[in-house]
Amino acid sequence: MIVSGRPPRIDYINDPDAPAANSVVPSVVALVQNDAGQVLLIHKTDNGLWALPGGGHDIGEFVADTVVREVLEETGIDVEVIAITGLYTDPGHRMAYDNGEVRQQFSICFLARPVGGALRTSEESKEVRWVNPADLRDLPIHPSMRLRIEHAIDPARTQPHIG
Repeated sequence: MIVSGRPPRIDYINDPDAPAANSVVPSVVALVQNDAGQVLLIHKTDNGLWALPGGGHDIGEFVADTVVREVLEETGIDVEVIAITGLYTDPGHRMAYDNGEVRQQFSICFLARPVGGALRTSEESKEVRWVNPADLRDLPIHPSMRLRIEHAIDPARTQPHIG
C-alpha cells in the first residue's frame, strides 16, 4: 500500500542523499531452486520489485528456521536449507520505510531446496513464480538482490560471499 504518494519502502545504494540508517535487523533470503533449475521469486508488495523470499530473524529462532518460515509464509513452499551462499552488510545499502525506520542492510543468503507445498501469495508477495535463470534479466530486481542471486547460482563459487 502506498501512503501519501510514497511507497512503503525505498531502497538506496551508495546514494549520498540517502537518509542515515537508524537500525540494523538481521534478515535472511533464500535461493530456492527446483529440480528444473528454476529459481523461486516473489513480486514484493513493499517496493514492487522481484526478489528472493525472506525476512527478519525473530528472537528465539535458529536462523535456518527463519529461512524455512519466511519462504513458507511468502510463497507456500516448504524448503530444506542446504548452505549459506553469502553475507551482505553493505552500509551503503539502506532501506527507508514509511514509518521513519531506515535500515542498514544485514542479510544472510541461503541455498534451499523445495520439499513440498504449493505456490501461493501472501501480504508480502503479490505474485510468486518459478523463473528460469535465463529470464531473470527481464525482471525488475534490485541490484543488491540480483547480486545475491548471481552469487548463489554461480557454479564456480566455492565459498560464500562476505561483504
